[in-house]
Order: sequence, then C-alpha cells, then structure tokens
Amino acid sequence: MISKELSQKIRYIQIYTSKAVNDILAGEYHSVFKGQGMEFDEVRAYQPGDDIRTIDWNVTARTGQPYVKRYVEERELTVFFLVDLSSSGSFGSIDKLKNEIAAEFCALLAFSAIKNNDRVGLIVFTDTIEMFIPPAKGVSHVLRLIRDLLYFTPSEKRQRTGTNIAGALDYLGRVFHKRGVIFLVSDFQDQGFEKPLRALARRHDLIGVTVSDPRETGLPDVGLLELEDAETGETVVIDTGSRMVRTRYAARAGEREARLNELFKSTGVDHIPLYTDRDYVLDLVKFFRKRMR
Repeated sequence: MISKELSQKIRYIQIYTSKAVNDILAGEYHSVFKGQGMEFDEVRAYQPGDDIRTIDWNVTARTGQPYVKRYVEERELTVFFLVDLSSSGSFGSIDKLKNEIAAEFCALLAFSAIKNNDRVGLIVFTDTIEMFIPPAKGVSHVLRLIRDLLYFTPSEKRQRTGTNIAGALDYLGRVFHKRGVIFLVSDFQDQGFEKPLRALARRHDLIGVTVSDPRETGLPDVGLLELEDAETGETVVIDTGSRMVRTRYAARAGEREARLNELFKSTGVDHIPLYTDRDYVLDLVKFFRKRMR
C-alpha cells in the first residue's frame, strides 16, 4: 500500500518532469540519442535536388519515370537505468537526499524517452541486484519505475548496504544484449569496477551519472564532528576547526573526483555530474548541448 505522502511525491515528480520535458527538453533528447540506423519508408517520384544515388532503378524501369527510395531514422531505442540505491545515497545536507535526486533524474529522462516512443528499463543495485524491471513503453510503466525507486527498501530489510558497481555492470551485460543507452547513476563509493565499465562501454552508449552532496567535498568549521560511514557503520571524530583537516578532506575528495573523471574519459563514457544543491534539469541540458557540439 503506497502512502499518501509517497503518492503526492510521485504526482509532483510527474508534473515537474513532464513540464521540463515539454518546455526545455522536447528536442534535446531526440537530437542527442539517435536511432540504431535507417529503415526503408517509401518510394516516391523523383524531385529536382534529390540525390541520384537514391534512385530506385527497378521502379524507374517499370514505370518509365524516375523514382527514389526514401529512408527514415530507425528511432526506437532502449534506455536502461542502472541505479545505485546503497546506504550512502541516504544522505543529503540540503533539501534532498542523493537517492531522491537519482530517482527524480531518472524520472525526467524516462518521460523524455517515452515521449520519443523509446522503451525504458530499470535495474536497482546495492552490493547485490535488488530489482530488475524489463524495458517497456508508456506513462504507467514510467510511473511504476518512479514508485519503485522512491519506495525501495533493500532485500531482507538490511539496515546497511554496500555498493557493487562491477556486479551490476556484469549483470546488465548478461540480461541485455541489444545495443542501448545506459545511465549508470551512483555516488561511485566503490572500487574495482574499471574492467566491466570498459567492457560495457564498448557495447552500449554508456553514461556515468555521479550524484554528490556539498558536504562530501568540503567541511564547515563547526569544531569536533563525528562522521559515520553509511555503508559500514564505521565512525570517526575529526576536528573541523583545524584548517589542515578541512584542506586534507577537500584534497582527498578532489583526488577521487579526478580519478573518476579520468576513468570516464579513458573508457569513452560520457559524464553527467548531479548535486543535491543544484537543479538537475540544468545539468542535463548542459550535457545535451555539450554532446550535440
């Protein structure tokens, strides 16, 4: 049974994302994600300016008049969201948690996809595969995806879940063989996934979507602070009043981000950075326009 609060949130996301799709992303998605090829549409009479290489010589010989073959883009795509909903995503120092940003971002792209008659599928993972929804079309299907993302609880109701990106990438490679567009949405609090990332990027149009919070890259000066690892439960007390501590914290975050960016670049994986304190619609538009260039 879905709570009234969750139903209202789903409705809000539907209205907000639909407005963004109609007002901002109407043509952006279609322009960026092309179909898998060209398919025959019709034969029509030759018109001045037509490429002579498209002349259908069989029909031309039969009718005595020049005819050309017309092709259109084979538009239908399959879009898969590979979404990390591990315990580290249940954090946010602004208005929303990282997992909420991930869900709303997927909703925005899912509505863009069905508006273009594409199919959408979902895999939710933590340190194991939690959920698999096969690709399908339609508004009701997308609403189910949004509901499941927002209503997600780990299998066996574990209090803490880790992250296994390599396992999720391998699983997708086994269950989905046709070339598609894959959005890997995670805070990437994991290691050892470089090889499967590179392998999947060779077969699909793979896009890495990083979800971050400002407190993961910088700390305020608030004195002694106890930090807890959401995935392991390990705690540590640090003195944020120390400039050296804050500098080291920011430096390590910067090094981690640089390594991840270099990995995306070396594997040919496009990157969309999302932040809990910024509008993800603007980040998506920025990505679309950069990719079109």
